[in-house]
Formats: sequence, structure tokens, C-alpha cells
Amino acid sequence: MANFDHQSLEHLKKLCRIECTEEESADILGSLDKVLSYVAQLDEVQTESTAACRYVLRGMLRNRMRSDEVQDVLPREQFLANAPDQIGGMIRVPPVLKASS
Repeated sequence: MANFDHQSLEHLKKLCRIECTEEESADILGSLDKVLSYVAQLDEVQTESTAACRYVLRGMLRNRMRSDEVQDVLPREQFLANAPDQIGGMIRVPPVLKASS
């Protein structure tokens, strides 16, 4: 696998339109070198006899929902005990819309 050098990093920075210091560039080069060495390790794994896998998370595609259970309503005092601010038995939230002047 090809090594990632300073010239390749400069080209990537130009494509991504990012700027970084020389120290940050050195850190990025070190990190990319570690990633590429890990990918090179993956190339050593024998996969010729392994069938292609199209859906890695196939078992998770089904919705797993619990059935609804009717329960008692939470008392207002207990519900408001966790509210950071309240007014008149309701939770106070910061205004979202401001009146135009």
C-alpha cells in the first residue's frame, strides 16, 4: 500500500479546503500512517473462500418494538421535580420566537 507523504497531505488539504499548522500536519500524517498500516494488515486476511456479504446488519433491519403497556400517569409534582425551571405547574423554557419591533 502506498505511503501517505507530505505532498499527498498538501493535495488533500487543497481538495478539502482546510488549513492547518505544520504541527497539525505532522499529527495528521502520523494518524494516516497508522490507518494505512492497519488497512495493510487487513489485506493479509484470506477471503477468497468467503461469500460476499451484502447486508451486514440484516438482523437489525427489523423493527424491534415492545408492546405498549398502560400505566398510571406520573404525578405532576414528581414530573416537575426534574425541571430546571417551572411556572404555574408547567416547565418554563427559553423563548424560541421573539416579538418583532
